[in-house]
Amino acid sequence: MKPALVLRCVVAALVLCAGPAYPGSSGASLDRLARADLTTSAPQVRSAPQATAAAQWEFPDDEEEEAPSWADDVRVQAADLAATSAFLVLAFVSFFRKSDRLKVVTLIAAIAYLGFYKSDLVSIVNVFGLVGGNLPIFRHSLAWYLLAVVTLVSTVLWGRVYCGRMCAFGALTQLVDRVVPGRWQVKVPAAVEDRAAWIKYGVLAGAVAYFVVTRNPLIYPYVEPFWLFGFHGTPALWTALAVLLVATIFVRNLYCRFLCPVGAFLGLLSKLTVFRIKRWSECKHCRICQKACEWGAIRGPQIVLSECVRCDDCERLYADTRKCPHHLILIRREDILRRKQSGIGSPGLG
Repeated sequence: MKPALVLRCVVAALVLCAGPAYPGSSGASLDRLARADLTTSAPQVRSAPQATAAAQWEFPDDEEEEAPSWADDVRVQAADLAATSAFLVLAFVSFFRKSDRLKVVTLIAAIAYLGFYKSDLVSIVNVFGLVGGNLPIFRHSLAWYLLAVVTLVSTVLWGRVYCGRMCAFGALTQLVDRVVPGRWQVKVPAAVEDRAAWIKYGVLAGAVAYFVVTRNPLIYPYVEPFWLFGFHGTPALWTALAVLLVATIFVRNLYCRFLCPVGAFLGLLSKLTVFRIKRWSECKHCRICQKACEWGAIRGPQIVLSECVRCDDCERLYADTRKCPHHLILIRREDILRRKQSGIGSPGLG
């Protein structure tokens, strides 16, 4: 029996003994009153002085603690929500402004904040939760749901923005790519790339099938290296990660392009992209953007939506009036037209 309950019984007994007797306080009447006290509330069987005295000694049950409200949960998570919101604002400002400098800042922030500080990325485990109906509790994971909703909505609207800007591991490999000399990197032939791009879909299907059969999500460290930000790997996993990073030096964004199951999941979703990258008629012949694309997402005039991570490289080239043939041709046409108009209006010129 709980100490609080024992103390409550003792106090009640003392009050009953000290207070005025019930009318007809024979043994039978006390027995009836005891039975009544078990089936009715105390004020119905006690006099007013007794009820008042007993109420002064009421002790709350240890198990009857007031549950935290939504306001309490939001207050506890306010700092995390604010930091996640600030990161997302930075990511999309860099995306819409097409600024390479802001993009680098965003990649560094993704590694530092989402990676090492939070260790909370969109993961294959979340895909398992979506399949099994076991996602995190909403009111206790508000910042994660904010990131997840923004990821899904932005993928439908613009494509795999999350992969190109917010994923900490993708950010790490992109920064590695920036410091590695270009002569070290191997250009994957288009025919090989077309086939290798399907590997990540096989990884996704295999991982989901394993989870559906076993209901065990612990396969995730073997299909995605995001555990590295929490330093939770085994010697075998660290060795495999080292091999992967060394291979990434020679093949750009190796894991993201060919192995990532989350990238495959978002790639399927990106088929619905609403605001797609515009193409010029000259793109049928020009190969400048195709050669510059680090993700193998441009095949002649076509952009493969499932492979494009909206890295902005081609879009910055589109806007460059000194490199893009579309603008060069327009500028040349305008120059010819201006010369013709000038020649017609000038004496002595045919």
